[in-house]
Amino acid sequence: MISICFKAIISTAVFTAFVAPALAQAQKPAEVPFPVRPVRLLTAQAAGGPTDVVARIYAGRLSELLGQQAVVDNRHGAGGSIAGELTARAPADGYTLMVAANGTLAVAPHLIKLSYDARRDLTPVALIGNSPLGLMVYPQLPAASFKELIALAKARPGKINFGSSATGATSHLAGELLKMLAGINIIHVPYKGAGPALIAIMSGEIEMLISGLSSGMPYVKQKQVRLLAVSSAKRVSLVPDVPAMAETLPGYDVSSWYAVLAPAGTPRAIVERLNQASTTAVTTPEVQAKLVTAGVEIESLLPAQLGAKLATDYERWGKVVKAAGIRPN
Repeated sequence: MISICFKAIISTAVFTAFVAPALAQAQKPAEVPFPVRPVRLLTAQAAGGPTDVVARIYAGRLSELLGQQAVVDNRHGAGGSIAGELTARAPADGYTLMVAANGTLAVAPHLIKLSYDARRDLTPVALIGNSPLGLMVYPQLPAASFKELIALAKARPGKINFGSSATGATSHLAGELLKMLAGINIIHVPYKGAGPALIAIMSGEIEMLISGLSSGMPYVKQKQVRLLAVSSAKRVSLVPDVPAMAETLPGYDVSSWYAVLAPAGTPRAIVERLNQASTTAVTTPEVQAKLVTAGVEIESLLPAQLGAKLATDYERWGKVVKAAGIRPN
């Protein structure tokens, strides 16, 4: 009897040692390889726009790293709500991503009614980089530096006009933030796009404009406009000799930034895989060179850091919109 029981115990031990681990392994969910098909990158801007240009530079290298094509799909309009809604409602499997600027993610929600909330319905994946703006003035304006421009604006309250690509655009809010921090009274003149605003400053229709470096540099080089400063906290590699506005006005820091986001609920392993690939993509020398030429300063962030950046920018621009009295559409 004792012998039989002992054999039974030995048999159970053998089963546990050799068979049970195999059963447990079989019960574990199988790891799904990612990606096994093309990844779609929805952009909230039309072809040729800054977000589209950045997305295409990024997508080329990302495709090589993932071993699958990263396809840019332009879905512009409605303040980015079209691309945002499509991304938010897509399956949370990593195959539908959104490349968007902070204007779409952190500014637009304060100005128009969106069908989604980027902080709730999207998952931060990676930051591609920051694109500082340039403070440009009409060549004949009697101000040779940013400091002189502030002094001139204080001496001529309500007499200097600043343009923007649209009411509520980053270029508009950058001017409103300047008014608040410098304590000056300058008048906003909105245009239908950065192109018309640049034409206006070259003709003297407006005296100043805070706009993208990538679009303004050709006119700066031709001396059709004068570049006094860049809007970021530090100087940028594209124009290292041009001072940052923060050197004269501490606390001033405005940049467009470009981020990659996925639908909420995307598995952590996929988000981390995409973040690692993105970091490698933007730090590849040839990609860096192209982005710098496009006016983008490279900055890599972990998903949680990007989420914090989005939350901070959202709160910041909400306060500026309210203080400036800009009414949502």
